[in-house]
Amino acid sequence: MPADSRPVHIPVMPREVLQWLQLSPGLTVLDGTVGAAGHSSLILKVLGPAGRLIGVDRDPMMLSFAAAKLSGDNCLLSRGSYLESAEILRSHGLEKVDRVLLDLGLSSDQLADRDRGFGFDAGGPLDMRFHPLEGRSAAQFLQQSTQAELQEVLETWGEEPAARRIAAEVHRRLQTGGAVETAADLQSCVAAVCGDLRSNGGRSALTRVFQALRIRVNEELEHADRMLTQVLPQILNRDGIAVVISFHSLEDRIVKNAFKGNQGWQVLTKTPIEAQPAEVRLNPRSRSAKLRAARWQPQP
Repeated sequence: MPADSRPVHIPVMPREVLQWLQLSPGLTVLDGTVGAAGHSSLILKVLGPAGRLIGVDRDPMMLSFAAAKLSGDNCLLSRGSYLESAEILRSHGLEKVDRVLLDLGLSSDQLADRDRGFGFDAGGPLDMRFHPLEGRSAAQFLQQSTQAELQEVLETWGEEPAARRIAAEVHRRLQTGGAVETAADLQSCVAAVCGDLRSNGGRSALTRVFQALRIRVNEELEHADRMLTQVLPQILNRDGIAVVISFHSLEDRIVKNAFKGNQGWQVLTKTPIEAQPAEVRLNPRSRSAKLRAARWQPQP
């Protein structure tokens, strides 16, 4: 956890999120990726005392940030995956909600967490799990995967041009008694293939490699696809609205295909909404964000 234990994350496109959710007092909203509650705190203000917010997050650290920021009997927080939304809602005596928000990006607070190695700048053990006790860590995956499996991960989820050579370097190190257990170890493998990591090309390769491993360790794309195609139609009231923010092409493709692949969705955003230049200047992370919204109107 960051040393000062205070969230540093800035929510992306807050104005656009409120606009496309089309909120009004008294609605029930599920924030499936509540994080540090940047979006949820704004949503609660619009919902008023008659509305309800259910905040869900896989990461205990982020949920603790949300709990410190949100208060009131109409705010309910649960630790878990948004895939468990139906069960979580039932635990609160609810069947469906009027609005759903999903922000599929990694929080700046997670990137700054020196205990989990999400980002190469913060360093730390190569863990990358949203929940530190669930599933295999990134280091364990590297140790247990074949070179071909790692190459496929880097190509599929990182779209990394040097995937074959990076995978070969990782496995060369492991087979010769070296360790790839920290963010610095993985950086060293990438540097051996891609050269100076201070250059734009080197940092881009690092970003893609860390992204690919994080996606694989947490099964992020599988979770997103199942949420959008299976869970959302079950938990949204008729005429309910879903707003989804993605941060790379693989995620955005899943969102686009899910909304267009089910006739029950009325797509509200014909093309993805992007952050305004003024926001990008203040929050560079918003540069890659894409927002899509759709209304659930199944055939009777």
